[in-house]
Amino acid sequence: MNKVRGRAAEAVADIPDGASLAVGGFGLSGIPAVLIDALYERGTTGLKVVSNNCGTDGHGLGVLLAAGRISRVTGSYVGENKEFARQYLGGELEVELTPQGTLAERLRAGGAGIPAFYTPAGVGTQVAEGGLPWRYDPGGGTVAVASPPKETRRFDGRTYVLEHGITTDFALVRAWRGDRHGNLVFRRAAANFNPLAAMAGRVTVAEVEELVEPGELRPEEVHLPGVYVQRVVPLTPAQAAGKSIEKRTVRA
Repeated sequence: MNKVRGRAAEAVADIPDGASLAVGGFGLSGIPAVLIDALYERGTTGLKVVSNNCGTDGHGLGVLLAAGRISRVTGSYVGENKEFARQYLGGELEVELTPQGTLAERLRAGGAGIPAFYTPAGVGTQVAEGGLPWRYDPGGGTVAVASPPKETRRFDGRTYVLEHGITTDFALVRAWRGDRHGNLVFRRAAANFNPLAAMAGRVTVAEVEELVEPGELRPEEVHLPGVYVQRVVPLTPAQAAGKSIEKRTVRA
């Protein structure tokens, strides 16, 4: 039951080239930056990433992206990253854009063992009808791979689109507090996609800002039970404090 790993490098050492990876975070809030950096140092490539966004230039998943380590992204927001736009429009990166709430539910459904569900989000658009550009021809500007049409069905007079749950080989998340059994507590906005990404991963690795002993977390304050977490990496005080801000605004 002791799921603690001493170093981030040890916790990600068996993630192979070409693995699928669910990653928590929203913008730069709650991103598992230490685990991402460890994966970068290891040299893992060809990753198929599922995350709300792909970090920013030089931060978070943007580090792996700039190094050419990511081959495919399933996400809902692609702003704040010029390198992402360059690779996507240049045919170097395959991108599946998904409505944000749908992406959250696809991750949760996968983790809960639900293979698919119907949602009204995307009905009447290319999300349901197909044709969204997943990959462009290199240098050509034409669409090489487009999204396929999805099944729709009417319930009580309203049309819904079928979306599939998502599971991945691994998941990387960041938590505020965690114990040796893998029970996790997230802090405020840093919760975002972290619990959902953790559920979707077959092997979930969590970096935690504060490691506590089993029993110190009250059951009612646990946001994600340890059954979803296989490895826990305690951060040093410096690592825990290292949080990037996308846009800093200060008073004059």
